[in-house]
Amino acid sequence: MKTLKQIIHQSKKRLLQMHYESGVGHIGGNLSCLDILMVLHHRVMGPEDHFILSKGHAAGALYITLWSMEKLKDEDLKLFHKEPTRLSGHPAPRWKEEITFATGSLGHGFSLASGLALAKRLQGKKGRIFCLTSDGEWQEGSNWEALIFAAHQKLTNLTLIVDENGLQGFGTTREVAGQEKLLDRLKPFGLPISEVDGHDTEALEKALKDPAPGPRVVVAHTVKGKGVSFMENKMEWHYLPLKDEQFKTALEELGEA
Repeated sequence: MKTLKQIIHQSKKRLLQMHYESGVGHIGGNLSCLDILMVLHHRVMGPEDHFILSKGHAAGALYITLWSMEKLKDEDLKLFHKEPTRLSGHPAPRWKEEITFATGSLGHGFSLASGLALAKRLQGKKGRIFCLTSDGEWQEGSNWEALIFAAHQKLTNLTLIVDENGLQGFGTTREVAGQEKLLDRLKPFGLPISEVDGHDTEALEKALKDPAPGPRVVVAHTVKGKGVSFMENKMEWHYLPLKDEQFKTALEELGEA
């Protein structure tokens, strides 16, 4: 059987191939959060849990994660962002039980996750809700409203994960709206907060399995474009598709697991 490390490595290559063949960008943000999604789905979540991808432009990472679990096929990935496909650039809901909501209008996913967590509690249902947001997304007021709501309602079944790669569509989060102290802004809510290397699978698993009652916050420090040197910490890979030589170079850099 393959180890999780091997599965992630194979999935990174397949992610690059899928984006290259479709000519679609947003690769940097996909690579910053892929480790988080893989640990969540392979090591943490159970059948009664739900995952909400608030940073919907990282849909590719979600599709590849589902592919790694044999819930999507290669034939599905080949149609990514093409006609006719259900694998759109942002998640389209309900055709797969793992995709509960359409997301990508940043700032909406955590509100939806909070509502889903409350609904589970009111209905007496088991299971946890995990929501992944970007760090730039916390410039949206709706996220702070959702956090106020989640803390007030004491949503013990809710875990918020922030993919903190420090970059967004127009530059660094520090340059755009002074988000270099996001953690300090989250602390006054009095919630359990974990800081973790978002590419350390063991540390991620430990933080996400922490039994402390929620709502919990996991701030994952990540690198945009992780694993591909010419993409790492480069804002332009929020947008750019891969050219032929770049795709070849990226695969060579990843090498064998």
